[in-house]
Amino acid sequence: MARNLSSRQPVGGQGTSTFESLAVREYRLLFIAGTISFLSVQAQVVARGWLANELTDSNAALGGVYMAFGVPMLLATPFGGAMADRVSKRMILIVTQLILSATAAWLGVAVLLDAAQYWMLLAVSAIQAVSFAFLGPARIAMTGEVVGRRLLTNAIVLSQVSLNSSRVIGPSLAGIGIGIVWFGTAGVYLVAAVLSAASVIAVLPLPHGRTPRTGEQRSARSEFLDGLRYARRDREMAILLWTSFVVVMVGFPYLAFLPRVSSNLLNVGAAGYGALSAASAVGAVIISVWIAGRGSRRSPWNVQAVSGVVFGVAVIALAASPSIAVALATIAVVGAGASGFQAMNNSLALNIAAFEFHGRIQSLMMLSFSGFGMAALPLGALADVIGLRQTLAAMGSIVIVAITVSQLALRKSDQRQSIPFA
Repeated sequence: MARNLSSRQPVGGQGTSTFESLAVREYRLLFIAGTISFLSVQAQVVARGWLANELTDSNAALGGVYMAFGVPMLLATPFGGAMADRVSKRMILIVTQLILSATAAWLGVAVLLDAAQYWMLLAVSAIQAVSFAFLGPARIAMTGEVVGRRLLTNAIVLSQVSLNSSRVIGPSLAGIGIGIVWFGTAGVYLVAAVLSAASVIAVLPLPHGRTPRTGEQRSARSEFLDGLRYARRDREMAILLWTSFVVVMVGFPYLAFLPRVSSNLLNVGAAGYGALSAASAVGAVIISVWIAGRGSRRSPWNVQAVSGVVFGVAVIALAASPSIAVALATIAVVGAGASGFQAMNNSLALNIAAFEFHGRIQSLMMLSFSGFGMAALPLGALADVIGLRQTLAAMGSIVIVAITVSQLALRKSDQRQSIPFA
């Protein structure tokens, strides 16, 4: 849809400092709650992957855990986005964090009693997927409300810093914990449950974050469809959403296969798995801090495109890594590319969108993660047939093609804004 780009709101503001958003009290509380919650989630990612590998010894089974996450998230995300735009965001954050805590505690007790089964992993993945479908849009929509449009990009990128820092600490500690006989996978899950419960304390002082509503109340389904039509009317927004879906769905399943990369390709066990996860996160933290502090010196469109291509190339390089040393260096670049792409894609979309649609736009972005979950199973099955290295190389190649196609589409329609980067 052709439109006058000069009428668009700018992305971010001029001269934003690296940690400026943290000066806003409400965002600071949201940041603290998110950091605690992210630590819990990342610890569980390592525990879930390792437990699934121990119970099944199969690439397809690892993919199955992610698919059990992806399908419920696909079904629930439209409602999560609509609810974030119509009810108390604080209440959504509280309820979802309590559910995450309860499910982690249940699985931790099951492992402690030596009663854990593969179906339990699937059940927990499904329940937590529904929780994330509501939590993610509410968190991002509240971020926009408390910091305003000028600091939105900075706040989103700082949230990425928090997430990726937890990906350094969480997997490292989880990998060490799994290797301790008296602590093990059960201990990781139980500590994760405590962390999720603790994040609720930081959320309690936040405002309700309810968007003022006028006129007739409509169903969540109708409001989600309104958001979908809103996104489809804008070619630029549609391209951002399409690119996110393909890159995340096809590229991000590399995370699902790290236990097999560690145990089968590199023969370095649980400690190696934790190290690979942490190295990926180190790269992501570095690029996130760099992005947060760049002010107006770079185009967000260029950062998004370059990050996506780097991500795809690095996944191909990971497939060819002959040793743990090479894999650690390579996967740091994978994490940097993935984080840079995700942060800028989300920031561009939310800065283009009106505030009243932020929850629904974020839910559309999150659909790519449900696609990631669903793609992990067929990709895992493919890896069982043709080999994990070959599958990773194919995934990276598709990411590069998707970024190239999206850039050509944007240039052809002359839709990219000449906007500052903050």
